[in-house]
Amino acid sequence: MKKLNGKVAVITGGAGVIGQAAAKVFLKEGAKVLLVDLQEELLKDQIEKIGSDSLAYAVADVTQPEQVEHYVKKAVSLFGGIDIFLNNAGIEGTVSPISDYPIEDFDKVMAVNVRGVWLGIKYVMPEIIKRDGGSIVITSSDKGVAAYAGISAYVASKHAIIGIMRVAALEGAPFNIRVNTVNPGPVEGRMMQSVESSFAPIIDEPVKELILRNIPLGRYAEGRDVASMMLFLASDESRFCTGGMYAVDGGITLSY
Repeated sequence: MKKLNGKVAVITGGAGVIGQAAAKVFLKEGAKVLLVDLQEELLKDQIEKIGSDSLAYAVADVTQPEQVEHYVKKAVSLFGGIDIFLNNAGIEGTVSPISDYPIEDFDKVMAVNVRGVWLGIKYVMPEIIKRDGGSIVITSSDKGVAAYAGISAYVASKHAIIGIMRVAALEGAPFNIRVNTVNPGPVEGRMMQSVESSFAPIIDEPVKELILRNIPLGRYAEGRDVASMMLFLASDESRFCTGGMYAVDGGITLSY
């Protein structure tokens, strides 16, 4: 039997590598999926490539309450409710020492990565309660449990997400809602390419080679590696797991 048969999942950051991989895995396991992102063309492309009646999208800025309410209402209207929420949207921000870090960039990272996560839970959790429980999975990072110079906004935001997760896990437990974070290490895709480019001028060797030396399994994650952990946390296989952090980092945090 499919692990998510009859379930409805909402995935923010749906145009990104992790969001796309999770959508494919969840659909394969029987879920109906609403992808949420600001990049409509990428969402349309994803819909066309997959070609499933169980997949739809909503264009929304996760930092704006009315737009969060919009994607929640669309999921309920299309599919009847929400059982699973992958609270996955996030941005990397600028690479710069704190003393030089642009305040507007700090505010933007915190808005997307923290306010967006909080708003998502605020509006999605009441719908999951109506379904007698479900699962919320928040995408944090290996930088949610460690730090790296030059990315203060990103590190702060990913630490904050873990605090939100823990509170939400306590508040959701009486309603049979489990809340956990997935903490990926570097993932192949646009975000890591951006990070590598930003660090390149201040590091004397190829940035990716430097990062790979600190990953015991010797490679970046692929989107499907993270999606597999999300599937576990979304399914009944993790029915007694809440308030936890689940690393998908190839062992990189062992070196911190």
